[in-house]
Amino acid sequence: MRTVWAGIASALALLACADVRAANVGIAEAPIEEVLVTGQQPGPGLWKVTRPSDGTDHVLWILGSYGPLPKKLSWRSTELEAALAESQAVIAPVSMRASVGPLGGVTLLPALVGLRRNPDDARLEDVVPADLYARWLPLKQRYIGKDGDVEKWRPIFAAQELYEKALRKSGLEPFGVVWPAVEKLARKAKVKIVEPEVTVRIDKPRAAIKEFKQAPLDDVECFAKTIERLESDLDLMKVRANAWATGDVEKLRALAPVDNASACIAVALNAQVMQDRGYTDWPARRAAAWLDAVEAALAANTSTLAVLSIDQILKPDGFVAQLRARGYVVEDP
Repeated sequence: MRTVWAGIASALALLACADVRAANVGIAEAPIEEVLVTGQQPGPGLWKVTRPSDGTDHVLWILGSYGPLPKKLSWRSTELEAALAESQAVIAPVSMRASVGPLGGVTLLPALVGLRRNPDDARLEDVVPADLYARWLPLKQRYIGKDGDVEKWRPIFAAQELYEKALRKSGLEPFGVVWPAVEKLARKAKVKIVEPEVTVRIDKPRAAIKEFKQAPLDDVECFAKTIERLESDLDLMKVRANAWATGDVEKLRALAPVDNASACIAVALNAQVMQDRGYTDWPARRAAAWLDAVEAALAANTSTLAVLSIDQILKPDGFVAQLRARGYVVEDP
């Protein structure tokens, strides 16, 4: 692990799986498209952002990224390529970085051993309700197999392991599909890449790790939501993936998933070790970093392209909603 932050909050990888938080419209009537779209697909169109006070000379184009997507999906958007050819900068998704000193990531590796385990060597069946553990067992057998070590993990980490294994066995890649492809195109076109970043300074990281290992975590809801999502939502994940690949934004708006990500993120944000050290403001800092990068790019460039998760485009309090609140006009594809 490169950083303490990555160790303490590795379960937040669930956040990288962009979820669509929209009204759950017509799910019961919609047929489940269990076959994944593969081959070359266009992906979604681009959202156009302008501000009346700037006239029409400055524009931001936003490509909505999504995960999970089919492993074998290839996509090519002529609209994206045209926007990229006209743009002076590409804004990457916001990254998180921990500051632990020049040797911190190496010297702290021994302290990270056992980070995922339950305190006092408790097993998963000891810390989650019996009925929930009974639902976990067949899913674990199907997607993880006989691995016994996961039975010693905290519920949030066991949920993460199950979630990622289930997606990959279903032909889906949880995250990291869209941005690498856009980054490659941008570098080939020699377009400047802007990388918004939030840095979290970790003071006394050894003490933080030790405290985290012993701290109680309220992570049963995260575990339960993940189980629920895999029981009821796996086929709908394929429908959403198909909708993204074919540019069907209306279907993405209509298909709201079981929201396991928020429950799992809350575990980290509510942990006492995080609150005591002031690490709970990172969602606000993440939004601020992206909005600052966008406004700077809009002021400097006639055209800018950004890659942003679909959930931050569609949900009522997402990054794009915050742009609207600042006076920008957003046009859907």
